[in-house]
Amino acid sequence: MTSITSGGGIEVKEDVYYYTDQIVNIGFIGHPSSDTWVLVDAGLPNAAPEIKSVVVDRFGRNSKPAAIILTHAHFDHVGGLYDLIQEWDVPVYAHELELPYLQGEKDYPEPDTNVEGGMLAKMSFLYPHEGIDLGSSVQPLPSDQRVPFLDDWKWLHTPGHSPGHVSFYRESDGLLFSGDAVITVRQDSLHKVLLQQSEVNGPPRYLTTDWQAAWESARILADLKPSVMISGHGSAMEGDKLTKGMERLVREFEKVAVPDFGRYVDKGKLH
Repeated sequence: MTSITSGGGIEVKEDVYYYTDQIVNIGFIGHPSSDTWVLVDAGLPNAAPEIKSVVVDRFGRNSKPAAIILTHAHFDHVGGLYDLIQEWDVPVYAHELELPYLQGEKDYPEPDTNVEGGMLAKMSFLYPHEGIDLGSSVQPLPSDQRVPFLDDWKWLHTPGHSPGHVSFYRESDGLLFSGDAVITVRQDSLHKVLLQQSEVNGPPRYLTTDWQAAWESARILADLKPSVMISGHGSAMEGDKLTKGMERLVREFEKVAVPDFGRYVDKGKLH
């Protein structure tokens, strides 16, 4: 399953780049001439060779990140992680509530194939939900919201899609990595994913287990009034389209984001 943007990357700022691995985005924060840069998420299973190729093109041969930071630990965001840390031997950081899924202690709930949505929701039984075991290679993000090796960034707890989901924000220029808390494509629709039809939307329906928390997280991100947003799925968005899209998402969250039915849906209960 490959979108039309797969295999391509976009430099959003001189020191911020993202690359699309089939249907998921991977972030690179740091100037290409710098020895210190950070990888955001690790793509789908078997993504490691592709990620390393991007690293060579952007940062040079033998370069490696100072750290890998995770928005969350779903299969499409940690797929290349084990192979990368075996070669790079760098620390991995995630929210403390995600650690059980990264240290072999817990599995995520199974995807909700009965949730209201498109073809990708119905196919979600194919998606792995098991945790992985990185042992001591993974550690919690600092409790004061600092992001290791990125002094001008902070992390925000944005749960709902997963218990320890986080987003990364740079206040100086309003740049936001929203992960899957807010995305810019209707992720359950095969047609929209393949064509990367751009629209502000809530988290992927088939893996979101707490819609009240998801709505509150969307409000947190909308209140930032980001100038540019790079989400876990979909194309980067900025300007008026982003502002109005975020406002509509928060205002009409039950209509726009919450499915009409599903294992984790309790319509009319958001407040």
